[in-house]
This record gives sequence, structure tokens and C-alpha cells, in this order.
Amino acid sequence: MFASMYPFWTFIFSVLIAQVIKPFIAYFRIHKFIPRLILASGGMPSSHTAGVFGLCLSVGIQESFNSTAFAICLAFGLIVAYDAANVRYYAGKNIQLTKKILEDLSENNEIILDEPIYEEPLKDVLGHKWSEVVGGGILGIIIALLLNLL
Repeated sequence: MFASMYPFWTFIFSVLIAQVIKPFIAYFRIHKFIPRLILASGGMPSSHTAGVFGLCLSVGIQESFNSTAFAICLAFGLIVAYDAANVRYYAGKNIQLTKKILEDLSENNEIILDEPIYEEPLKDVLGHKWSEVVGGGILGIIIALLLNLL
């Protein structure tokens, strides 16, 4: 069962391991352990990229790097990596800017923010820097290679 589902398990393990190591990497960067990072999006490494790069390599190993399945995984993986580092990253930046504008307007009493929409918590970190995407990709590749040895 494991052998036939090797790409799937590579994807799952890559995502889980990426999420679990996020608080430890953050600790080395900021010297503060934040356990909730295990469930957070964004940060180092990109679990999305780890998952799809691990999936892509394991499909290439199992099905052949000339297969249609590998080509589909590769295309999917490149889209996910691009999205993580661009679309989702800049969406997070837009949220940070919006929060700052609302804060400034509220502090200067230029606007009263009493609608329920203003009380909704917004995530500032949605996407990744390119280094986090590359880190996730490398992690996924390593996990695919290690699981292939099993």
C-alpha cells in the first residue's frame, strides 16, 4: 500500500514536517518559540511548496520523468510556488497596509469604525518570500528522496 501511494504519502509528510518545523526555525530567527506557527500559513518553509515539490519528484520517480503525470505535477508545483511567493505574499502585504490605514484613520478620529466588519481579525501573513518557497521546495525534494529509500 505504501509503495503504490508513495507520492501521496510524500505530499502528506512534506506538508506536516514543514508545518512542524516552522516554530523551530522561527525560534532560531527571533529567539521566541511560537507553537501556533504549526498551524499558520506563511513562514519558513513553505509547506505548500514542500508538498507539491515532494509530490512532483515522487511521481517522477514512480511513474517516470517522461510521464504525463509528472508533467501535470510539475505544472501544478510551479503554479503553487509562484502563487505562494507572489499572489498570496502580496495579498498579505495588502492586508497589512489596509490594517495600518484603518488604524491611522481611527486614531486621528477621521472615521468611526463601528461596523462589525472592522472587528474581523485579518491574517497579515498569507504567502512567502522566495527564500521560504525555495526552502519548502528543497524540503519536499529531500523527503521524497528519503521516502523513496524506504
